[in-house]
Amino acid sequence: MTTDPFDLITMGRIGVDLYPLRTGVRLAEADTFGKFLGGSPTNVAVAAARLGRRTAVITRTGADPFGAYLRQELRGFGVDDRWVTEVAAYPTPLTFCEIFPPDDFPLYFYRQPKAPDLEIHPGELDLEAVLAARVFWMTGTGLSAEPSRSATLAALAARGKSGTTVFDLDWRPTLWSSEPEPWYERALAHATVAVGNAEECAIATGESEPRAAARALLAAGVELAVVKRGPEGVLAVHRDGRSVEAAPVKVDVVNGLGAGDAFGGALCHGLLGGWELERIVRFANAAGAIVASRLACSTAMPRPDEVEEVLESWR
Repeated sequence: MTTDPFDLITMGRIGVDLYPLRTGVRLAEADTFGKFLGGSPTNVAVAAARLGRRTAVITRTGADPFGAYLRQELRGFGVDDRWVTEVAAYPTPLTFCEIFPPDDFPLYFYRQPKAPDLEIHPGELDLEAVLAARVFWMTGTGLSAEPSRSATLAALAARGKSGTTVFDLDWRPTLWSSEPEPWYERALAHATVAVGNAEECAIATGESEPRAAARALLAAGVELAVVKRGPEGVLAVHRDGRSVEAAPVKVDVVNGLGAGDAFGGALCHGLLGGWELERIVRFANAAGAIVASRLACSTAMPRPDEVEEVLESWR
């Protein structure tokens, strides 16, 4: 097995997404479903792999057929699963969604009594690999419970702001039983990039207005603040004074749930390539738009030529 550093290691949530194959129906009426690999950091790893990057994910599944399915899917997408381990005590999580385009996609998480991905222990981490990765990506959900919280903070401490460390603010209130603010503050002190929407920025910094939120994220310690503004596009502000506002790519939305993960994978791809900030944000916007125009998340992640085609037509 190769020991070369990974382009990207993500850490956190994984599960099976079950989507109705008919849009515009409530779950009570839905009768056919598609089964897909899911979980935001996992999808980010898939998105970056589709763009040609060498990726891996640190997570845990149940010791059940759904867990075996997820590991099989990861390998099929080209994502290294060496750090995907089983927890016999808990079932692999399921997530159902309802699909009401263009902007209503309720999620129903089945992560009780506890999700295996929250059972990542600090002592199990390959901290040498985490440190060596060119980009490390973690999420707010990973801070929501122990021992995942301590493991996530240990990984961040091991990084020591070397390379690029991305904190996906990823606020899922139903998954928290404690106050998130102190843990977001600690994680931001280790991160070099923060990504979130207005609500997530408000949880992390108390600011929801995009420019105020970006300034607050920079003050918290990151080098690059990326504030997603929904239909108004994306604001990216760097500590060195660079600032980009990019309008969204217009598409007919089918399912908006995977767009942010595609954006994240493409953001990492651009950062790894050393691109100019405007090019990174435009590319990530286009990747997100492609996935929003498709039903699934993981299987919908675009390849580079698909993104470039959308960018060319957008121009």
